[in-house]
Amino acid sequence: MAKYNTTVATNLFKIKYGKLSANTFNSSNVMWARIKQDHNFVGRRMEVPIPTTFAGGVGSGSLPTANYYNPEMAVITSKKLYGVTRVEREAIKAAESDEGAFVRMTKEPIQKCVESFSRNMSRMLFNDGTGALGAGDGATNVSGAGTTGSPYLVIIGTASWKEANWEERDFVNYNAETTNLEVTAVNATTRQISLVGTSSGLAALAGSGPVLTTVYFHMQGSKNNDTEGLKGVLDATSSTKYSVNIARRFQASQIDAGGVGITVDLLNQGMLDVEKKSGKVPNLIVMSYTQMRKVMNQLEDQKQYNVDPRMTDLKGKVSFKGLEFMSTMGSVPMFADRFIEDARIYLLNDNYITFHTRPGGPEWFEDDGTVFLRVSDDDAYEARYGTYGEVFIIPTFHGVITGLST
Repeated sequence: MAKYNTTVATNLFKIKYGKLSANTFNSSNVMWARIKQDHNFVGRRMEVPIPTTFAGGVGSGSLPTANYYNPEMAVITSKKLYGVTRVEREAIKAAESDEGAFVRMTKEPIQKCVESFSRNMSRMLFNDGTGALGAGDGATNVSGAGTTGSPYLVIIGTASWKEANWEERDFVNYNAETTNLEVTAVNATTRQISLVGTSSGLAALAGSGPVLTTVYFHMQGSKNNDTEGLKGVLDATSSTKYSVNIARRFQASQIDAGGVGITVDLLNQGMLDVEKKSGKVPNLIVMSYTQMRKVMNQLEDQKQYNVDPRMTDLKGKVSFKGLEFMSTMGSVPMFADRFIEDARIYLLNDNYITFHTRPGGPEWFEDDGTVFLRVSDDDAYEARYGTYGEVFIIPTFHGVITGLST
């Protein structure tokens, strides 16, 4: 006998929706939350005096000859930093109530845009200012046609591979091109990136050649437009940063591990090198997840466990309370960040890292009285988030260990 059920009478039954699922991606940006922020950057540029020498003249036995004091002058100019989201007007109407959608369409894109902006700022903080995401492997030919059904397939080289740099739905540029390519798939195991869009350079290579190890992809519009980052400033051994010559008193402490594994001795050496040079001790140690695993194994006896009661019953949750390194000035917290290359560790003093921005800092652009702006020639609204600023890192107060075994 025929009867109604959820299969044969689908249209008669409502669908019960649970709450919006939690993020399935790592959106933690601990380091970005720790650095100082100054939202009073006005004028064409900012100049900061950097003392790199002692002053005067000293001696004994007779009156010494005096010498003048003339600090270096660091020059800071602002970069344009943006996040943009666009919502179709019909989607806003369809999602005006909880009855119609999981979330209000004027709320969820706003939150996700800020998350993505913060993620991109972390990418810049641990990069070199060039906007580079990764270069080719120089061996595997590009394939595909840049279409949805046949995307360009590119292998990123091991030397420049950083999984956190690649996110589906980001738009990127190839080399110096300005046409956008959408990242549609990321295979972290093979380092293969799938790209949809127009690229004359990739089209020329498809089926005939690889992307070279010296040719990079960049976040859209970001080639040489990023803020300064830890990798660029702390790895520098020559030239200038912020218009100051990289020299003995304006250079990070640098250790090339030469392929050996991380040890307590290497950490002690790095910490003491910074203290010896600057008189200040790093107050945090940040590393890749690969090195964090190795350090956790090295410092097994320093892990602290705690049992916290859950509600009023006897159940508990056991976790690491924290991992700390003992320096000459006390304990220093250690944590991992997904934007750090596998083979490196940073020894940082966040008192000497400042994000200088124009007044207001990162904010929604609402100068005309509304966040959502009507888009011309499109039945949609666009919201823009961002700021204008620069990350100022004084290299002398920091250290970096590179070339660690992975």
